[in-house]
Amino acid sequence: MSDRLDEIRKRIDAVDADIQRLISERAALAQEVAHIKQVEQTGENVVFYRPEREAQVLRKVLARNQGPLASEEMARLFREIMSACLALEQPLSVAFLGPEGTFTQAAALKHFGHSVRPRPMAAIDEVFREVEAGSAHFGVVPVENSTEGVVNHTLDMFMRSSLAICGEVELRIHHHLIGRERHHIKKIYSHQQSLAQCREWLDAHLPEVERISVSSNAEAVRRAAAEEGAAAVASETAAEIYDLPVLETKIEDNPDNTTRFLVVGTQAVPPSGDDKTSLLVSTPNRPGALYRLLSPFERNGISMSRIESRPSRLANWEYVFFIDINGHIQDEAIAKALETLKTDSPMFKILGSYPKAVL
Repeated sequence: MSDRLDEIRKRIDAVDADIQRLISERAALAQEVAHIKQVEQTGENVVFYRPEREAQVLRKVLARNQGPLASEEMARLFREIMSACLALEQPLSVAFLGPEGTFTQAAALKHFGHSVRPRPMAAIDEVFREVEAGSAHFGVVPVENSTEGVVNHTLDMFMRSSLAICGEVELRIHHHLIGRERHHIKKIYSHQQSLAQCREWLDAHLPEVERISVSSNAEAVRRAAAEEGAAAVASETAAEIYDLPVLETKIEDNPDNTTRFLVVGTQAVPPSGDDKTSLLVSTPNRPGALYRLLSPFERNGISMSRIESRPSRLANWEYVFFIDINGHIQDEAIAKALETLKTDSPMFKILGSYPKAVL
């Protein structure tokens, strides 16, 4: 038995050495790429981070994977390698809805890896402003939850921001009850979305406890750590940051609870081969207006994956529509449909074409 184990361990050591050599070789190639970009793009804003390229690499990783590691785990490992290599070219600064310990931070790290420079912001509009001012390369903000719907503040920001959507992240959300002790809880802090996502569990187990909405789940844990008789609904990461025990795990009502986040920035993203385009449009308030607005998609064989309405803020009872369609603005059919839509819509704005979330 011991001889067999020794043999396997020697093989593992040899494989580890090969992996380390290949990672170093990849990092050196990344440095060569950075040098070529700096030479060829003299006088321009050099683009080091290519969302479409990273999406293509990760799709190849998933297609090659034959186990025993799960595809999600394999993608995570490669994303961290790419993150470290990119940091050799240009360390990315990424703003996100903070403070530290939020699900938005988890989404940012899932998308960019841990070699970025995180910048927690107190509100969604601050994330947008940080990127608009050039203080961060990209921002990450929540846009919708699979059970509770859209984050209206994020949608409203696109009506007045010049930023484009450069990517999306889908994150499985697990909520935990966090606090000093399970008994004698008098109040529970959490973000309003998280309270809504755990409503049935809280009604069943803590029906008399006051629920208080705060700006973020991380803020909820901070308050729970500072107050007697307080608890929070938040992530395991937030519990670790504030050194509070998890009292109950996975209390979300829907086990498939998922939140979608958007990556916002200033650069246009070329096609990756599997993309999504987001639009902001309006239509006059008259019979059949919405049908006519959407008909160019049907005529050109374009699939629409989402539509949301929001008050236009220009006049009472006038609305704008946020629409997601499958494909890239450089696709011939989409370009044709958007040309018609632009002519017929009083307000028309392409929010961005970007790779669909990879896992």
